[in-house]
Amino acid sequence: MINSIADLICGVPLFILLIGGGLFLLLRSGLVSLRSLPSSLRVLREKQSRDSGSQISSVQALASVVAATVGMGNIAGVAIALVMGGPGAIFWMWVSAIVGMATKYHEGYLTTRYKATLPDGTPAGGTMYIIEKGLGQQWRWLAITFAVAGMFGTLCIMNANQLTEALTTTLPRPGWLEDFSVSTGLGADTLFRLLIGITIALVVTLVTIGGIRRIASVASWLVPAMVGLYFLLVLYIIATHITEVPGVFRSIFAEAFNLRAGWGALVGIAVIGARRAALVNDAGVGTATIMHGASSNTNPRREALIAMLGPGIDSGFVCTLTALSLLLCGDFEASDSSIRGLSIAMGAFGKAIPWGEYLLMVIVLCFALSSMFSYSFYGTRCASYLFGEKHGRHYIWVFIATLVIFAVMPLGMAVGFCDLFYALMAFPTMITLLLLRKQVRYS
Repeated sequence: MINSIADLICGVPLFILLIGGGLFLLLRSGLVSLRSLPSSLRVLREKQSRDSGSQISSVQALASVVAATVGMGNIAGVAIALVMGGPGAIFWMWVSAIVGMATKYHEGYLTTRYKATLPDGTPAGGTMYIIEKGLGQQWRWLAITFAVAGMFGTLCIMNANQLTEALTTTLPRPGWLEDFSVSTGLGADTLFRLLIGITIALVVTLVTIGGIRRIASVASWLVPAMVGLYFLLVLYIIATHITEVPGVFRSIFAEAFNLRAGWGALVGIAVIGARRAALVNDAGVGTATIMHGASSNTNPRREALIAMLGPGIDSGFVCTLTALSLLLCGDFEASDSSIRGLSIAMGAFGKAIPWGEYLLMVIVLCFALSSMFSYSFYGTRCASYLFGEKHGRHYIWVFIATLVIFAVMPLGMAVGFCDLFYALMAFPTMITLLLLRKQVRYS
């Protein structure tokens, strides 16, 4: 029943809300994501955006948001989009990135305008505060809905499970594991997954117990490093297949508007690409409002300009790197499952680069862990809003414990459960952005 409800809500209704609502905001803003892109890059380089005192800066907030959104979806998700929609799906991912940038502009603006101050003097933001302060107390039920959904929706079910799945198929299994399996009565595969899950949980604990300052500090160097390494690997693939690159771009644009199979197929390709991008960059879901609301910046437009770069980096730049690699070297003669999507990417990198699959595995590890760092903060802020700062901080231990559980359990109902709450975050966020759109300034 839960899976059926999740499929219903996360299908057409969520797509219409995120893409349709984002497109409305893009047009109303006068194409702010294109028109203001030079201003965003200029603000990003300013010293004011990097200085934060005892709080996190706007740049650190952006790095933390990108750390959360740049994950499995940027590799496995792109492969799935190519399997389901062909090269043309990538063009619609680009369109969705432009739409998502406009949505995140509104998120960054409103979360800064309506941020709260915690008892210790640090700033706090999020969709729940935007609703409470911007729409009024009569809408508090919607704020509570977002916060409850945020506690469950930001649990890293897919990241923990798929990362464990990828590591178990890549890493050599310790010899002592078979003997230990016999003595405990547990399967060797289960024990190996449990061992990896515990290791992941320990790494996440070391970072997250330091709070938002440590998360932002780690993200500010981890994100550029992992995206930079990924760029170098893709650059090597492009350089060694340079004669095929023009054909790849021709196929992307040609297949994006391919009418050979009729208008229905064209719409299907567009929906596949746009939906994948929307699920990857989190635009309109509300997680970015939590991180950007915690920055030291008090200028709404400045924060909005920096916030809108997130989908450009994520669905624009990183997903394009993946698409180029896969279209040049990938093997798509397979199913469209998420694990298969990851294996397509690993196969492509292994084929094109010596030890490429292992280098990609390191990047996947960084992508997945960085997502966990930021998502732990999102869930903690939602819990603190509901239960107070004193009790909300205990959420982090629940989050860490679930990483071990999700590492060993089948996805099944758990994914449907998480997807349902993810959608329940998006509905309050997009409704709020649309209702408060007149409060946003574009110049």
